[in-house]
Amino acid sequence: MNFTYPKTVNEAISAALKMFGENYHTANIWRLSVAVLVATLAFVFYMLFTEGHASFNTSSDGITWGLLVVDYAFFVLTSTGLTFVASMAMVFGFKEFYPIAKRCIWLAVITLLTGFAALALELGHPFRMLWAVPFGLQIHSPMFWMGVFYTAYLVFLLFKFQKVSNGDWNSNTSKALGIISFVTVVIAHGMLGGLFGAIAIRPMWFGPLVPVYFLLTAALSGTAFAIMITYLTYGGEQAMPEKVRALMRGAMPKAFAAVLGIVLVATISRTGIGLWSNIDGLQVWGHVVHTPWFWVEMVLMFGAFAILLMDSGAIVPAVMVIIALFIGRYEFVIGGQMLPLFKGTWVPGLIEYAPSMTEWMITVMSFAIVFAGWSFGERTLNLGASPQD
Repeated sequence: MNFTYPKTVNEAISAALKMFGENYHTANIWRLSVAVLVATLAFVFYMLFTEGHASFNTSSDGITWGLLVVDYAFFVLTSTGLTFVASMAMVFGFKEFYPIAKRCIWLAVITLLTGFAALALELGHPFRMLWAVPFGLQIHSPMFWMGVFYTAYLVFLLFKFQKVSNGDWNSNTSKALGIISFVTVVIAHGMLGGLFGAIAIRPMWFGPLVPVYFLLTAALSGTAFAIMITYLTYGGEQAMPEKVRALMRGAMPKAFAAVLGIVLVATISRTGIGLWSNIDGLQVWGHVVHTPWFWVEMVLMFGAFAILLMDSGAIVPAVMVIIALFIGRYEFVIGGQMLPLFKGTWVPGLIEYAPSMTEWMITVMSFAIVFAGWSFGERTLNLGASPQD
């Protein structure tokens, strides 16, 4: 067998995927993800039925929103970003994005449901939301409107997926559903950012630009997921259809690099202002930048940006960015709660928190749901279809 030394990182990844062959086929990913999902779900249900909410390392006098809220924010914002990627073709008319549009719609549905699943397991009585939210009518709460618009977004997204599955990409109804889905998810994401940004008693969260920051990082997360899943689907660039390969070598990495550069500027700006300000509550930033995970996040993001600028492929930067964004979500959600609201002798410094095994298993379970849902769709729903076929 002839072997040619790969000239770029992208060629190296493609060669590795080709060498492993069937190990990266969607059927094997389906089996592995379902096995992980069953195992983690069994463990989580056992812990919840035997220990209840005590199996989480959260408390009413400390960190009340733990790792599962991090999971929720990470996956629902990824869903938002995937909708942005699909909308490049279906709303804004960039036809080169059509070959991955249907796949991104399906992934947007799966990641949104995954976020809801993580949040439901964190709540003591999640089914109360079915009547408490709509009939409570807490219209002054961003949380109420977040639930309303995310539910509407899911419904519109499912209708849009049904339309494209039936081959209806460009009818007036199909176009309207694409536009409505895009507008709805922007509003829903704004409500999620507003939920954090409106809490003045948490200075690390508070601010009118938090929804904008969420929008930027959502776009970055969705783009990274779209790239990663596309490579997993085809096992590397060599097996991609011509139009998909052209997108992965052209517009996609360029858009990815542009959004990543903007997010890097926004992240550095937020960190610098947090370190410089003497407002009580922002001293948490000093703790954040002294943790090794912050520097792992920065190295991954800057490294991904450098690889993209060198035009060495997008798959490695995509994985690096996904890991970095998860760390960033953790820093944001947990860091914002580390300073006691009413400081006293009961907590002399910052509140300590480490996720429990149950919380980590739910996180693993969440990723298993995403990969199981994607591989199921890939095998049964023809996610690679486009109006250009």
